[in-house]
Amino acid sequence: MLREEIEAILEQESEAVKHIPVSGAYEKAVNLIVEQIHERGGTLITSGMGKAGQIAMNMATTFSSTGTPAFFLHPSEAQHGDLGIVRPNDLMLLVSNSGRTRELVELVGLTRRLAPEMQFIVITGNPDSELALAATVCLFTGAPKEVCPLGLTPTTSTTVMTVIGDILVVGAMKHIHFTAKDYARRHHGGYLGSKSREQSGENHPS
Repeated sequence: MLREEIEAILEQESEAVKHIPVSGAYEKAVNLIVEQIHERGGTLITSGMGKAGQIAMNMATTFSSTGTPAFFLHPSEAQHGDLGIVRPNDLMLLVSNSGRTRELVELVGLTRRLAPEMQFIVITGNPDSELALAATVCLFTGAPKEVCPLGLTPTTSTTVMTVIGDILVVGAMKHIHFTAKDYARRHHGGYLGSKSREQSGENHPS
């Protein structure tokens, strides 16, 4: 690739991040996560299909490592028994660029049959979609144009979804006053485990 092409991709992706719509929905979403998970003892359940599902899976692992218990529920596997993990005080975080992903739309309906009071945070590029309308809180990505030359492959859309997930993670960490000591207790291995123990003064994991 030419340098100019690479710079153009970087510029388009950075502009998409800069133009993520910022609203009070973020505060509402973080407050909902803190209330359901940290005050009511629930678990954050993330879900999505395809590339969006991989983003949702990453969100779950990042939340878990930073003090907010979370796991990824595959929407198709949910229809074959995995939905049984859902409890009344849980909270669902769904990721879908179109907001019309069939498996997620079905997941909402099935979940409400099992746990009628379930609340949903939806990250989507379509604020008028079925999933967005079913959401307790909808976080709009801004529907950026994909950098994929075909305009099809999830590229820029997954970038902004990841950033939105990071905003929620950081917001939750600040609300629960998550410390390096807390991090060290959850992450013993590797460089990050060593660094977190060093920062917290716990050089040897108990």
